[in-house]
Amino acid sequence: MPRILTFDSGIGGLGVVAQLRTLLPAMPVDYLADTAIFPYGEQPDAPLRERIVHLLGRAIARLRPSVVVIACNTASTLALDSLRAAYDVPFVGCVPPIKWAADQTRTGTIGLLATRATVRRPYLKDLRARFAPDCTLLAHGARGLADMAESTFRGVPPDRRQLAMELDGLFGQPHGADIDVVGIGCTHYTFLLDSMREIGPPGVTWLDPAPAVARQTARIVAGFDRPDDPDSPDQPERVFFTAMPDDLDLLRPGLHRLGYATDAPCLFDAGNMNTATPVTTGL
Repeated sequence: MPRILTFDSGIGGLGVVAQLRTLLPAMPVDYLADTAIFPYGEQPDAPLRERIVHLLGRAIARLRPSVVVIACNTASTLALDSLRAAYDVPFVGCVPPIKWAADQTRTGTIGLLATRATVRRPYLKDLRARFAPDCTLLAHGARGLADMAESTFRGVPPDRRQLAMELDGLFGQPHGADIDVVGIGCTHYTFLLDSMREIGPPGVTWLDPAPAVARQTARIVAGFDRPDDPDSPDQPERVFFTAMPDDLDLLRPGLHRLGYATDAPCLFDAGNMNTATPVTTGL
């Protein structure tokens, strides 16, 4: 059977996994989180690109996925082209939903919440020029939202005051009151959407790309010539971390909800990913 590898710097890509469970409930989905250097949005570009290409190369060699989902906007905007050039496996990336927002807006002013790295990169300017040339795009590089999302996944509700401050970084800009559509430019923010809808201005449409990423992955899987891949390892799906979280017990309930209930997470050495050491946690 084909299998999917989903990759992110932390738990953000698990929002995509949730959508994949709905569309492809029988398909194994391995998950790799590069927690050793989370958050990606604060890392310099060149060494981060090299790390992502190296890390995923080792993961592909060991897990032999049929398709790789880069469920991270920062990694996608930085390294997707390099990954596709380096490895002969289909990749699905996450990019800021600028075209979608431009199609939905009535005021012509759209917003984007993303990491600071995504906001500053030329990739975003190119998306705006290609898909929203007639729109005003206001973006906010929200440093605190990824950490809030990590805590929310662990069952800790976001601090309303801190969340309101982050949202003010977007809506408090000149002409921010004209924003009627906000795109989510970081997969982590999926876990904050309900709170952002509650705290943010009324009448705003919030766009989460996770369902679209899952649908594209399902289309690629459906296009495989053979339903069974003889090169795919016959092994249980697993969750891998490049640095084991100190609060792993708090991650267990969310991982269980997503079906990762039979095996302990594994620690992947970013420098030597040919081996993975299981960590006994009772998961």
